[in-house]
Amino acid sequence: SLCLCSMHSVCVVLLFTSGVLGQSSSALNKQWEEWKVKHQKVYNNQSESLYRREVWEKNLQLVLRHNQEASAGQHTFTMGLNHLADMTAEEVNEKLNGFKMKDPNHFRNWTSKQVSDAPIPSSVDWRKECMVSPVQNQGYCGSCWAFSAVGALEGQMKKKTGSLIPLSPQNLVDCSTNDGNNGCCGGFMTSAYKYIIENGGIDSEQSYPYEEKVNLRKCRYTSEGKAGECFGFQVLPQGDENILQYIVATVGPISAAINANLRTLHFYEGGVYNDPDCHNYILNHAILIVGYGTDQGEDFWLVKNSWGTGWEEAGYLRLARNRNNLCGIAKDAVYPKV
Repeated sequence: SLCLCSMHSVCVVLLFTSGVLGQSSSALNKQWEEWKVKHQKVYNNQSESLYRREVWEKNLQLVLRHNQEASAGQHTFTMGLNHLADMTAEEVNEKLNGFKMKDPNHFRNWTSKQVSDAPIPSSVDWRKECMVSPVQNQGYCGSCWAFSAVGALEGQMKKKTGSLIPLSPQNLVDCSTNDGNNGCCGGFMTSAYKYIIENGGIDSEQSYPYEEKVNLRKCRYTSEGKAGECFGFQVLPQGDENILQYIVATVGPISAAINANLRTLHFYEGGVYNDPDCHNYILNHAILIVGYGTDQGEDFWLVKNSWGTGWEEAGYLRLARNRNNLCGIAKDAVYPKV
């Protein structure tokens, strides 16, 4: 295939004529049309459609090859063509991954006294305790930090009040700029908690619904819609999966960040994600850790994402645990105090 312009340009491309991994052109055409219908994809013109088809075929080729290797026992996870399949890795990282690493509020005040020698469960899933709200889709807005922050606060509010009330990421996207966040262009969970502390609360999702953009009417927080609050937050030690496991087991869902640069993660479908190329020194995407466990000898973290339920497993990821802090999951973890 050939494309003679940058990924940000609309260009005419020459499509694969020999198919992907032996598939016929008619079979590919059918699969492409079915995929567009399933994910409600509509393009502005023929040139854009051709370009997106080219990107889609390259991603299809990657998925098929990976799954062939997985069938041969070379991988612990499978991949699939989800709603991101017509985007390049660079586009996904630019539009969806909005966690920023340099946070002015990200001081570490951890003490070893916060971990005891008491045994903890071998597996935890806070969804079973009704401490996790349904998966949402952040869309083409780098607001993952806001979804991660409200997810951890929802769990703590459930413990405190007995009620699970979805909180408003849009409230944070629109209103926490003065605390260091930048709306759809990225932010920090600790800065989100700083805003909630100073503001005296955060609205519910019902009273302040998500819009996938920064609202031009600016901040619309109302005390009448308030459904959550916190008085502080705790940042965990960098890179310590043992402490992170203890805190997840004893505190509840924990806000964290990972390296989400790789296409293998973008098209994750199921299994325990363990890509050795997912380094732990780059963090660009915020998520929520809602538990942990072991599957066929593979330890994993149970991670709630904000890319919709069409991103498998139903919007969740099982990320390999005790694999040298894979994807940096224990590098920037934090939870609110209520």
